Parts: sequence; structure tokens; C-alpha cells
Amino acid sequence: MHRRSPLGLALTYLALLLAAVFVLLPIWGLLRNALDGTLYGAPTNFQFFPEEWSLQPFIDVWQNPSQALGILGLLKNTIIVSGGAALIAVGFGAGMAYAFARFRFPGREVGLFSLLLGTLLPPVALMTPLFVLLTILGVRTTLVGLMMVYTAFSMPFCIWNMRASFQAVPLDIEEAALLDGASHRETFRFITLPMALPSIGVAALIAFILGYTEFALGWLFVESANNVTLAMAVSGYWAQSAVAWNRLSALAILMSIPVVAIFLILNRMLSRGWLLGMTGE
Repeated sequence: MHRRSPLGLALTYLALLLAAVFVLLPIWGLLRNALDGTLYGAPTNFQFFPEEWSLQPFIDVWQNPSQALGILGLLKNTIIVSGGAALIAVGFGAGMAYAFARFRFPGREVGLFSLLLGTLLPPVALMTPLFVLLTILGVRTTLVGLMMVYTAFSMPFCIWNMRASFQAVPLDIEEAALLDGASHRETFRFITLPMALPSIGVAALIAFILGYTEFALGWLFVESANNVTLAMAVSGYWAQSAVAWNRLSALAILMSIPVVAIFLILNRMLSRGWLLGMTGE
């Protein structure tokens, strides 16, 4: 086994240290701002530690996050919209992804290209048709309408991601199940789907994050303050004439906690999903 030289090992550790600083320093800067009780305007000088340690910014945004709803109400709307969009995109996209992965049918290449084009289109390109469609359906200003908007944006990515995971499942296993008398539906449900579940979890999490962090389109489809999400609350706080940066930072940190918690809970599944995608097993 080839042993690395001390210089090469030192350079590797130095590169890893610089990468860690590059990732962690902005996070610490956000946390430092949120813990500074004297920071009411934009920071004008660099300080590694808060001038006055305080949890008051967190208390203030918890009680009044610049919207009619409190943090828990905003979080509820966000989970409903982003979680619902992720479940719909994965649930309805799994069958389509399996069909693209295993079957040959007329229009298959055109369908795949259309889905790929859907992932490349900027969200603003779909604003007008979605606005008209949801207005006709009568759900444009509801959470259901916003959920449908985020589903439309996340489903093409989910289908492409799940298609790759289904293709990674060995075809011999499915053929053996079919020879044993299982139907295509049973093979998909009991064999292919469980083996591809880690990668499907990755697609669901990314679809969830897409809806969780989006706010620009949300203002177009939401008119009631009772339907505002966390990301929209952060953008609304930023739009105020006098922005208290410590409260804005505290609100951003509170918004990130649920995503971090979900990622930690699904960490093992996500790791298995990445390994499945890299090894093709």
C-alpha cells in the first residue's frame, strides 16, 4: 500500500481545514449576528464574537416574526406546502420513473427530453401558465395551490433521480421474480421499490428543500397572511425599511433547524442512497 509523504498529508489536512473554515465561517457569522443584542442595523465592522451576548433576538422573532402568524403557524404552513409537494412529486413520479427506466414505448425519448427541459427552465417561465391554471381551478390563493406549484417544479427532478435509482437495481432480480410468478406491479412494489428507497429518500428531501426555501413565487400565489410560509416571512422581514439584522439572523437560524433535524434523522438513508448511486449496486 502506497504511503503518502508527510508533506502531502499536511497539504491534504490544510485543504480540508480551509474547506471547513469556508463552510463554517458564514454559519458562525449568522449565529454571531443573532446572538448580538446591540446589532440593530447592518454590521459595519468585523467582530468574531458578539458585542453583547443575548437571546432576545430569538425571543422577539419567536413572538413576532413580522407576519400575522407566529413561528409555529409559519412552520405549519411550510411543512404542509413543502412536505405535501415532496410526497406528491415522489408518489406520482415513482411510477413514471420506473416506466422510463424499464420499458420501451413510443415517445419515450421525447418524454425524457421534456422532463429534462422542465428541470432547466427557470421558475419565472411557468408563472403565467400556473397562475392561469390555478385561477381556473379556484385554488390559486390557497396552500393547496402553492403545493401544486412546488410539485410542478420538483417533479421533473424527482423523476430523473428515481429513474437513475431504478436503473441501478439489477434487472436479473426482477426477472427472477417474474419467473417465480410475480406480476410487474408486485415486482415493482416488493423488490424494486425497497431497493431504490434510499435514492428515493434523497429525491424527496431535495424536493422538500425546494419548496421549503422558495419565496419569490409564493408571493404571487398567496394573498392571505394566514398562508405565509417561513421563507416568505424572512423575505418580508428583509423588505422592511428598518431591518434589525440580529432578528433577521435569528429568524433564518430558526428556519434552518427543521431541515437540519430532518437531514440528521435521514442521514443513514441518505448515505446509503449516495453509495447506491455511485456504485450502481
